Amino acid sequence: MLGVAADTPDGSARRILPGESVGEQSVLDETTNLSAITALEEADLLVIEADLVWDLIDRSNGLARNLLRLLSFRIRAANALLRRRQKLGEFYRQLSMNDGLTGLYNRSWLNDMLPKMVAGAQRAGTPLSLVMIDLDHFKKFNDTHGHLAGDAALCAAAGVVSAALRPSDFAVRYGGEELMVILPDTSEKLATMVAERLCQRLRQTVIFDDMRLPLPHVTGSFGVAWLESGLDGLGLIARADSALYRAKEAGRNRVSL
Repeated sequence: MLGVAADTPDGSARRILPGESVGEQSVLDETTNLSAITALEEADLLVIEADLVWDLIDRSNGLARNLLRLLSFRIRAANALLRRRQKLGEFYRQLSMNDGLTGLYNRSWLNDMLPKMVAGAQRAGTPLSLVMIDLDHFKKFNDTHGHLAGDAALCAAAGVVSAALRPSDFAVRYGGEELMVILPDTSEKLATMVAERLCQRLRQTVIFDDMRLPLPHVTGSFGVAWLESGLDGLGLIARADSALYRAKEAGRNRVSL
């Protein structure tokens, strides 16, 4: 039967079982860690002053062992709670870093991670490449087939990109119908080969699984950039964006440097 509830400093209430000690932590810390103890039903409460507790500990090994067991339980319980909170916090942090529609990383992740990858590549003297992707005539696609089909096309394009990358590469939804691929330890030549492969696979992708419906195809324009001395993350994106613009000017559905 639960007899009393103790209000902890963080404002929460902890129910106390009969026979359980409530104030042992405050004795050791020499601070008050309970703001109040409230009776939930008629109960007997034994109050022992701190000086008497220490005196009893000095006289009785059994009391000291019991106190140690209680403290050990409290520590384990607190650690378990902290681990659960950390896992939950990491779960929500991961959710905030992914695009809800495509599952790719989002701009928040990019803003956080790209500067770190650029700095790491510059320190190590290793190559880093970036590919910007824009789905061609996507507004027309949405107007013709509807926004649900547009969402399906975006997810299909994201799937093509994700499936074609190495575990060490990163795919990002940059915004709207624009995607981005970050290729660590990848030279200009290899990045161009990756972009060409993605371009080819994208044009072959089926958007609707239902064969009774028309099968619109989407294509993409690709801009490739690579890290050079003195360039930061924003500069790298700007170069890839300029290359993407050249791909569009040249007729779309192609790769440009």
